[in-house]
Amino acid sequence: MSNGDPNNPYGQPQQGGQPGYGYPQQAPQGVPQQGYGYPSAPPVNPQFGGGYGGVQEMPGGVKAARVMLYVIAGLQLIGVILIALSAAAVNAAKNDETLKDDVQFQQLADYSSSALWIIAVIALVWGALAVYLAVKFGKGGNGIRIFAIVFASITALLGIYPFIVVGLVHTVLSVLVIVFVAKSDGGAWFNRQQQPQY
Repeated sequence: MSNGDPNNPYGQPQQGGQPGYGYPQQAPQGVPQQGYGYPSAPPVNPQFGGGYGGVQEMPGGVKAARVMLYVIAGLQLIGVILIALSAAAVNAAKNDETLKDDVQFQQLADYSSSALWIIAVIALVWGALAVYLAVKFGKGGNGIRIFAIVFASITALLGIYPFIVVGLVHTVLSVLVIVFVAKSDGGAWFNRQQQPQY
């Protein structure tokens, strides 16, 4: 066999045409070489933090939803104060000397006062739920996300009916909470791998 034989494993490398058997085939310049048949890792999306832990920082939409829950809680507290003042005013009117003999007014005042105190307690509990959800956004899992969507949906519906005028702000805030929590980055945040608790 001569050195110019393409089938000679010990021959000189060919200058064009088929490469010789004794030398590995080189990729053309500018083409990355493949390593052992394994595909390269997909690029890391910095928005979701990358790595094995998933999202490392709360996305802006989830932070905004958290702030809106605190605003809803603040509005609930203002509502509780106003309702409690209304109930106290009804009690004061009930004890007025000029209306003591009016049985129909006394019955209406008793009913109104009781209803107002019940509404005040419900509003207080609803505000406490908003604070609980906002606090849990930092470490909560997918259950907190679902609970926040259900909570915001009910709040939006109650803002439309029966509290149309005063509930409009609640409705807008609740719809925004649903949108921000339901977005893909919100889902990635609530479905992220949780840090082990020790």
